[in-house]
Amino acid sequence: MPKRTLHVVQHLSPGGIESLALEFKRLENADEETHIVSLEGNRADMIAKWPRLVEHRAHLHFLNKKGGFDFILLVKLWRLVMQIKPAAVHTHHIGPLIYGGLAARLSGVKCVIHTEHDAWHLASDRRRRVQTLALAVLKPIIVADADWVAERLLEKIPFARSKVIPNGVDTRKFNIGERYLARRDLGLPEGIRLVGCAARLVEEKGLDVLVQAMALVPEDVHLAIAGDGPCKSALQQQAAASGLSKRIHFLGHVEQMACFYQSLDVFCLPSRHEGMPLSPLEAQACGVPVVVTRVGGTSEVVCPDTGRLVEAGDAPGLADCLQQVLGQKPLLSPREFVVKKREIRDMLQDYRSLQLAPVKG
Repeated sequence: MPKRTLHVVQHLSPGGIESLALEFKRLENADEETHIVSLEGNRADMIAKWPRLVEHRAHLHFLNKKGGFDFILLVKLWRLVMQIKPAAVHTHHIGPLIYGGLAARLSGVKCVIHTEHDAWHLASDRRRRVQTLALAVLKPIIVADADWVAERLLEKIPFARSKVIPNGVDTRKFNIGERYLARRDLGLPEGIRLVGCAARLVEEKGLDVLVQAMALVPEDVHLAIAGDGPCKSALQQQAAASGLSKRIHFLGHVEQMACFYQSLDVFCLPSRHEGMPLSPLEAQACGVPVVVTRVGGTSEVVCPDTGRLVEAGDAPGLADCLQQVLGQKPLLSPREFVVKKREIRDMLQDYRSLQLAPVKG
């Protein structure tokens, strides 16, 4: 009988945490069986938004959570845990910790792992109190995906000591390709220098600052944005008002992300808040240098030889950094940094070892 693990996420929409959960499924060993629970949404809607889910649909579970605390959802999840009988329940973020952790403990699951993917939400007194109570009652094995996250977590919740397991990416999937072929496949222009960003189009990702920066760089520099979200219309209006519509390409959801990164000269993530993002690692695995804002754990994902860090919200500084990286001819590839330090198979092995650790009392 395979060893089963149940991952619990808030919603299975395109994003870093959700992609990571799917990688646990895709790269499971022959003696493993991974299930993923999405607290929000339903199967048909989520698969329509993210076709990648189709191949794993038999092991995906959607609970269509309502607003506020949903006691019925807890009962549904408890029944699901009792049915699957996982050896471990692995939660990602505070909502999944509460529902997944409670369901696991009520079902007698001995191994509960909680990964903290960022810590900026703990600045809220209410969220910090809720998470403190949840960690104290449920006693999961706590994992931080970056040193910065571990330090902030311990600062806000002094008993919450965590093991650091940095996020990793599949360097076999994300690799160096032909730029002109990638641009052709995505319908992007040749003969220009291309900056790219892959992110949900929400305020905390800082895409508005990147659009401001684009007005300060030469006209032969274009921007390609992969992703959707509630800020898309506002960003398109900002681009039009700045006379940048022909230089900024909104691609929407891109299924073949390796192709997207391979089309770029430089990748940029201008976030206002982050934990430890995956997209800069994916880009660097494809041999693309990165410019990333100095927030959260981002300094831990940037190759020190080829990448740059810039302060959040600083459009002129961002423009300067982009031009510096676009103008350099690096002797080293950032791919080596990712292969050595952030390969996903190493990360998965570290998580597997946690299930062999002594169970907390």
